[in-house]
Amino acid sequence: MVWGDRRLGDILGRSLDSHQPYGESWEVSDHALHQSQVATGPLAGKTLRQLMEQDSAALLGEAAPRYQRFPWLIKFLDAHDWLSVQVHPDEQAVARLWPGEGSKTEAWFIIDADRGSRIYAGLRPGIDEKKIRDVLTAGKVLDCLHSFEPQPGDCVFLPAGTVHAVGGGVLFAEIQQTSDATFRLFDWNRRDAHGKSRPLHIEESLASIHWDQGPVGPMHVADFKKESTLQPLTQRGSAVAPKRQDLVRCTFFELTYMSAGEPIPFGGIGRLQALVILQGRGHWQDSACSEEVKLGQVWVLPASLPRLECRPEPNLTMLLCTLP
Repeated sequence: MVWGDRRLGDILGRSLDSHQPYGESWEVSDHALHQSQVATGPLAGKTLRQLMEQDSAALLGEAAPRYQRFPWLIKFLDAHDWLSVQVHPDEQAVARLWPGEGSKTEAWFIIDADRGSRIYAGLRPGIDEKKIRDVLTAGKVLDCLHSFEPQPGDCVFLPAGTVHAVGGGVLFAEIQQTSDATFRLFDWNRRDAHGKSRPLHIEESLASIHWDQGPVGPMHVADFKKESTLQPLTQRGSAVAPKRQDLVRCTFFELTYMSAGEPIPFGGIGRLQALVILQGRGHWQDSACSEEVKLGQVWVLPASLPRLECRPEPNLTMLLCTLP
C-alpha cells in the first residue's frame, strides 16, 4: 500500500517479503479477495469459505441463517502515510452503487500512534453536500471534517456513511463487516512513481455519506499503555483480575476490551466470538488444546466451541468481538 510502512512486521511480527510498504494484514477474511485458512488443529488448511459452506451453524450458531458469508473482516493496518479521505456505503447505498459487495461499518482500536498523527472522522456541524462540493473544488475538504490526535488505547466507531481518514503514523486493529467497498473522496493529490493518481469516486462518495453523521470522537481505554505493547504489563506473580470495558454495540458486532492476569473462560455461549490479541501472551488450557496466545494473533471462537480457559503469562490485553 502506498500509505503503509513496516510496523506490521516490526511490532506485530508479520513476515514481510520485501522492502515495500505494507498497509494491511487481513487476519480473518471470507471475502472473495482473500480467503483465510485455519492455522492449526484437525481443520488446518480449510478456508473460512469452506467452513461456512459445510457447517455455518457450527461457526455462527443461531445467527447462521442471516449470513451467506462470515460476518467480519478483521485486519491490522499501518497508516504511516495518509489513507484517502473516504466513505463506506451502507446496505442501501451498496446495493445501488456496488452490487455484489457488502456494506461496511467498522471500528478501530489504536495500538500505536506517532505524535502529530491524525484521525478525521465525521462532518463538522453545518456541513452539507453543497459545501463539500465547493471545498472539493478548492482542495479544502479537510476543513469540513472533525479531527483529533489518536492515542494508544483509543477506540473509534465508524458507521457506514461516515467520512473518515487516518495517517501520520498509526497502527491499529480494525473490525468491520465483510466488505471491501470504499469510495475515495480525496487522495491528498498523491501520485505514484509513474505519475499516476488513484481514481476518485466523488459521486459515489456523496451518494453514500450520512449527512447527519456529525463529529466522531474516540472512546479511551485508560489501562492500555503504548510503552507496554512490546513487553509484559506486569511482573510474574502480580496477577491482575480480569477487566472489561464495553466499547461498541451495533447490529454487526459487539466489541469489548479485556485485560487479564488470571485465567479467563471463553466458549460455551453458543455465539460466534473472535479475540484480537493486543499485548502480552498466554495459552489456551484444555484437555484437547494448549496453543500459545500472543501479540498480533486473531482467534476465531466458533459458536460451537466448548468452554475453555485462556491463561495469561503473566497477562493479556485483548479485544473480544461477539456476534449479536
